[in-house]
Amino acid sequence: MIKLIALLQLIRDARALQASGNLGDFAIRKADALGAKASPAVEAQLGEVAGYHPLIDLTGLSQLPNDSFGHVYAQHMLDNQLQPFNISPSLSKVALRNTFALRYAVTHDIFHVLLGFDTSYAGEIGVLAFAVAQGYSPQQKLALRIASWLYPLLAPGQRSQITAARNLGLHLGHQAKMLLAFPFEDHWVMPIADLRTELALPASPSSRQGQV
Repeated sequence: MIKLIALLQLIRDARALQASGNLGDFAIRKADALGAKASPAVEAQLGEVAGYHPLIDLTGLSQLPNDSFGHVYAQHMLDNQLQPFNISPSLSKVALRNTFALRYAVTHDIFHVLLGFDTSYAGEIGVLAFAVAQGYSPQQKLALRIASWLYPLLAPGQRSQITAARNLGLHLGHQAKMLLAFPFEDHWVMPIADLRTELALPASPSSRQGQV
């Protein structure tokens, strides 16, 4: 009943939350209301990033060197007309209570950049499959099964790309280090190829990953 009340309140406040500019507020409250939790093994590794959500300034990041992680991330966000999932101070208690909901919300677009997946249905399922392979949350396994069935219906022209991106995401998730526990926001100036190598990811992912 408590979760239902929280979800109904979130639906009521959704427009105001999205209009506030702090898109992370909506994402983290939605995840918290739906009871999104990390697996115990992953939760044990998130201690160092508990409550960690520094403000992301796309304008500043776009002025970093072209090969830097921050510049590539900012370019991805600007090209796709996306805003970072910044969290307002009023959500600090929720962020501390549910580190998984916080970090998965604010790092989602970072994952797209590091893994080389675009924002199509294929790219989205690639990121989700990566999260499943890393074992982040039991609920994501069901989400991946649903997406594997639903996305080809929504985008039949992407059917083969969706399957390929799903398989690639699973492969990358098994080989990479635990990305969810990494403080990405401390590494904006690092060359993105070096960062990918440090995280056991391909230094230069194929431009075809997740593309239509």
